[in-house]
Amino acid sequence: MPSAPTPATDTPPGADAAGKPKAPSRRFDPHRYGPLIGLGLLLVVGTLLNPDFATWDNWMNVLTRTAFIGIIAIGMGFVIISGGIDLSVGSMAALIAGVMILAMNALAGSLGSPVLVVVVGMLAAVALGGAFGLAHGFLITRGRIEPFIVTLGTLGIFRAVLTWLSDGGAITLDSDLADVYSPVYYGSLLGIQTPVWIFVLVAVAGAVLLNHTPFGRYVQAIGSNELVARYAAVDVDRVKLLTYGLLGACVGIATVLYVPRLGSASPTTGLLWELEAIAAVIVGGTSFKGGEGRVAGTVIGAILLSVISNILNLTSIISVYLNAAVQGCVIIAVAFLQRRRP
Repeated sequence: MPSAPTPATDTPPGADAAGKPKAPSRRFDPHRYGPLIGLGLLLVVGTLLNPDFATWDNWMNVLTRTAFIGIIAIGMGFVIISGGIDLSVGSMAALIAGVMILAMNALAGSLGSPVLVVVVGMLAAVALGGAFGLAHGFLITRGRIEPFIVTLGTLGIFRAVLTWLSDGGAITLDSDLADVYSPVYYGSLLGIQTPVWIFVLVAVAGAVLLNHTPFGRYVQAIGSNELVARYAAVDVDRVKLLTYGLLGACVGIATVLYVPRLGSASPTTGLLWELEAIAAVIVGGTSFKGGEGRVAGTVIGAILLSVISNILNLTSIISVYLNAAVQGCVIIAVAFLQRRRP
């Protein structure tokens, strides 16, 4: 005997049989929480391997050293989310540091006040970084050159110019200026060093910009599908230009914090910073294809990589000279896992 036909229903998608909306899925997302879990496991491992790892002084050392790469990584995150890349940030930081020191030394005699000289130098560094970033954006958007090619070229240009300016050696800040400038790196507030506070401020500003402004939504839309973004009347070229300018400004801020640490710039300054910044962004869960990413994830990624380096330094499990190799392996592993993302 044939079964009775099932009565048709008008239940809308995403609702149960009674027509009520279904509760959102609470399924664990490893791509969102994986970096945080990984950092937590590393903290436990580091503490077990060496009790000195869990001390306040060591943590301040880790976070202070993270600040430079972390600030650059936040700017890099915007670029990667928009579908771009910048391979030149380490060389850019080196050139900014060299030009900044030369300018401050030259102004020391004319401006009179060392504090004013330092302030002018810091502002000039951020402005120069922004200008370099805008130049990248202009070549990419107006010149229609691939970001990889543009920034690969400037990677060599920036470091070569610094090497020429320094005659292959180091450019050193005058001692009087160095004394005035040193609190920017060595100073502290509530027991936390200045670079860490600046890192926190940049991270908060970056999160607000990405998640709560039209600019941030445009960046994500362009990375998801640039053609659709253009059809939606998004000024793609302008957004890309500003994105690279933002990254350049972040490089300038990081350089401002880095220079007083050593008081000099040389052809090796900022070496492999681009690898560390990109690694922090990718490890933090940002898709290398663009369109998806979080500033909080980038911050966690930067800290995670610094913790790995710190554990290697404290325990001597492998040679400290292999730190870059470990970071490279992490990038490849995370990129492989991203390919399996649904």
